[in-house]
Amino acid sequence: MTTGSDINFSAQAQTLTFAPEGTRKSIAAHPERPGISLVIPVYNEEENVELLYQKILDAAEKLNRTWEVVLVDDGSKDKSFEKLEKIALKDSRVKLVRFVRNFGQTAALAAGIDHANGSIIIPMDADLQNDPADIQMLIEKLEEGYDCVSGWRKNRKDGLVLRLIPSWTANKIISVISGVSLHDYGCSLKAYRREVLEGVRLYGEMHRFVPIYASWMGAKVTEMPVNHYARQFGQSKYGINRTVKVVLDLITIKFMSSYLTKPIYIFGSAGLWSLAACAASFTWMCILKYGYDTSFIETPLPVLVSMFFMVGIQLILMGLLAEILVRTYHESQDKRIYTVKKKVNLD
Repeated sequence: MTTGSDINFSAQAQTLTFAPEGTRKSIAAHPERPGISLVIPVYNEEENVELLYQKILDAAEKLNRTWEVVLVDDGSKDKSFEKLEKIALKDSRVKLVRFVRNFGQTAALAAGIDHANGSIIIPMDADLQNDPADIQMLIEKLEEGYDCVSGWRKNRKDGLVLRLIPSWTANKIISVISGVSLHDYGCSLKAYRREVLEGVRLYGEMHRFVPIYASWMGAKVTEMPVNHYARQFGQSKYGINRTVKVVLDLITIKFMSSYLTKPIYIFGSAGLWSLAACAASFTWMCILKYGYDTSFIETPLPVLVSMFFMVGIQLILMGLLAEILVRTYHESQDKRIYTVKKKVNLD
């Protein structure tokens, strides 16, 4: 079961076959798999699941594609699973996974993606705030040549202070740091080509950052406005504390993407800055002692010199240890530090 706090950026030995520009117009379903997989985490949504299923049926009739729904019960404590099981028993297109306990939305999405077979994978929420009718236009946008289409709740029906302002702030910070400009990373309704998600391992609260990962790996990412409705039944599972988790996860994803194969750069740089501060403190301490007859014990400089020196040495040693761990990780599992986009005349 997935737990932790980062996306796996190990660049596994795989080929991500993003189609070249101009050749991604249509998405043909694999003959042995459905054209579309909807992946829906469910947690205490007993009042919503039956209506959600009906809305999915209504939307699926207009798709003219084979489809399936992978529902992941994330340890619900109400009657959500019982209602989902009844639906699954009468409709074989509905796949159902049940967790032994609540593992969180990211783990539920990861399980859903692992069990999805569609050429297009579309995650969405079970609370009826996402509209299944938007699936059609997401697919149409995907067929314009994109690998990932992210939903944008342009007219979001949530509270201003506790939900909208923290969300706007977080989205802006994420866009600036990641270099991938999206208005709404928190919208669960997205459409992915299957190959974009192959090899991606989700941890912590990282499901919202998949478009960033896809973009960094060479995928073509865009967004489009989707409908958003106020919750009618049940209680929201989100709170303002989610913003703090998002910021921490963003720091993790930035570190993993930029320094996974060269951790000495960040640890060593911090260590050298600390040693530089040590040298500056020592120089100023000597100037005060011999230029102004100020005793060492009259200032905190000796303590600062010792502290900066020890921290600097420790950071450099941590960087060297991290380098050893990274090399052991890649070489012991025969993992590559690169990802191939395309091969010609090679097996």
